[in-house]
Amino acid sequence: MSAFSRRFKNLICSLLCDNTNLLYYLLYRCDFWRLRTALLKKHTLFRDALYMAVLRYNNSWISEEANIKSMPIFPHGLNGIFISKNAVIGKNCVIFQQVTIGSNTSVGSRNGSPTIGDNVYIGAGAKIIGPVNIGDGCRIGANAIVTCDVPPNSVCVMRGLDIITRDYTMDNTFISPK
Repeated sequence: MSAFSRRFKNLICSLLCDNTNLLYYLLYRCDFWRLRTALLKKHTLFRDALYMAVLRYNNSWISEEANIKSMPIFPHGLNGIFISKNAVIGKNCVIFQQVTIGSNTSVGSRNGSPTIGDNVYIGAGAKIIGPVNIGDGCRIGANAIVTCDVPPNSVCVMRGLDIITRDYTMDNTFISPK
């Protein structure tokens, strides 16, 4: 992509993000799934910019390289949803807000992206990380962290809380990068 194209794409993206009325009008006329489908068929500068603007506006990232078999249901919109490249998502999945379906690229760990089966329900804030397989018909509870394979028709929940006590005072000062 040329420097001009990149600057133009960023300009359109900024204009759309700053003008929410225009962004909502464009989304009403061209919903996100239709936009993503059209973008995968043929890239155009405007489609690329609109796709990026929609994701940026929702603080989301859904990679174009993710293999999504059918339109997922987003009950609370795209708010904070992250789907990494090479992730595979089956048909009729329900994905709530703040969900991460992410690759593991840490050195010395199992690298790869999740594969999610059909008819899977993923609750708010759930994290599915690494090369895991989620079977068909599973339910992933809110804020669950999944790092291992889940058999079909299973439910994943996070139970309890591990409390780690320290014998010293921790410095929790937030330092803003400049």
